Amino acid sequence: MKPILEITSLQNPKIKTASKLFDRRDRDQTGLFLVEGYRELKRAADKNSKIITLFICPELFLGENENALIEQIRLKGSDVFLCDKKVFSKLSYRDRPDGLIAVVKQMKLSLSDLSNTLGKKKNPVFLVAESIEKPGNLGTILRSCDATGVDGVIVCDRCTDIYNPNVVRASVGTLFTLPVVEATSSETLSWLKENNIQILSSTPNTDVEYTDADLSGPVAVVVGTEQLGLSDTWLNQADLKVRIPMMGVADSLNVATATTLLL
Repeated sequence: MKPILEITSLQNPKIKTASKLFDRRDRDQTGLFLVEGYRELKRAADKNSKIITLFICPELFLGENENALIEQIRLKGSDVFLCDKKVFSKLSYRDRPDGLIAVVKQMKLSLSDLSNTLGKKKNPVFLVAESIEKPGNLGTILRSCDATGVDGVIVCDRCTDIYNPNVVRASVGTLFTLPVVEATSSETLSWLKENNIQILSSTPNTDVEYTDADLSGPVAVVVGTEQLGLSDTWLNQADLKVRIPMMGVADSLNVATATTLLL
């Protein structure tokens, strides 16, 4: 088991390299991303995600068995560095950090990985998110998918990447509990149709309310961008279109809220 080393300088190469991962380009180039927080890192460690480097600041700990988690991560060969608050704050992206942040290897899954689910479950449920723009919405969608037992999430034509720190934060670590795939809309449509998975699209332009729809059998719930909703590509290919009834003056809900209702 590797020893815990101390970092006291903001100019330390480990700190500089890790801080670059706030930039999407660096995340894409390195295949790494940042994960902050006890719950998030606990879920990453429990799912055997590859944690490369862990930075800790004990004076910020909240008393959630941090030491046990640190030992769990160290036992798997990760480098652990002790930082003071000044150094740790350069990496933290939270208003109230809890003293744990790590560099983690991205989980690269494909649609073929989701195909394994089809043989294990009679009527799987998938969530397709098209061009979601706000990291907080995408993270909340992942959290709702975890809560409702979704079998896989497909992020199509991404506007924000699933490894954005705010996606990880809003998902409360459920990014690690779900199979999450990034693919194009055309690839996803072909995969759904090849596997006879019903496509359910939400739109205000239908008389079918979502609570009245027949959702027996394999189904993919498809939701779209915050501003424009689903593209014509998905609306035209939908096997079933449903609407969420709106009783007030607003004509739509936040995409994460709508997703939670549909799931």
